[in-house]
Amino acid sequence: MMDVYLEYSLLERGGPLVWLLFAVSLFGFTIFVERLLFLHKGQIRTEPFLDGIKNLLGKGRLVEALTVCEETPGPVPGVVKAALLHAREDEASLRRSIESAALVEIPILERRIAALAAIARIAPLLGLIGTLLALMGGFMALQRGDATAYPTFGALVGTVGEAFLTTVIGLIIAVMSHVAHHFLSGRVRALVHDMEYAGHHLMQHLLNGDAANGPKTELKDVEPG
Repeated sequence: MMDVYLEYSLLERGGPLVWLLFAVSLFGFTIFVERLLFLHKGQIRTEPFLDGIKNLLGKGRLVEALTVCEETPGPVPGVVKAALLHAREDEASLRRSIESAALVEIPILERRIAALAAIARIAPLLGLIGTLLALMGGFMALQRGDATAYPTFGALVGTVGEAFLTTVIGLIIAVMSHVAHHFLSGRVRALVHDMEYAGHHLMQHLLNGDAANGPKTELKDVEPG
């Protein structure tokens, strides 16, 4: 109970910017959890997925392959679907369709991740502002004699210690936000790599005629979109 009271007392002495820093950290944590779950949902086993699509194409079951792409979450199925819808076109057009699909998916993957980088830059500045305000208030109180009739070294040290609380909190939040941003950026890069691999692999498969004639005949009845 005493520990809880002590923590609350320290936060209270840190001033309003401490609560602002905690609000910022909560916002960043919410973004991290939401993006982590979203990126995890979009991560699939690319090679087995492509093997299944190629198996369906070999049997002439293009519509079923497109249905699998639509029902599978993540950016890779979106790129594969774009390739299937433009399979009858030449290499340049097929490549453009795959690149266009990837350009649509990448901003969705990167959404709100930049906010974590912004928090990592802003949190230390907020902490520094809180420290400077607390120091100014403490020195003014000592000068007026509100804290003690005769300013002492102990009173000054206590004021400085409480003032630096916001700087410490700001730095901790900045480090955590930077780590979270780096981790999520790595997950995005992995998904982008999977998209590039899937698009290139399927394009070569279609251009080399490995899909047989069945799927391309069936493609005549499927409108790109």
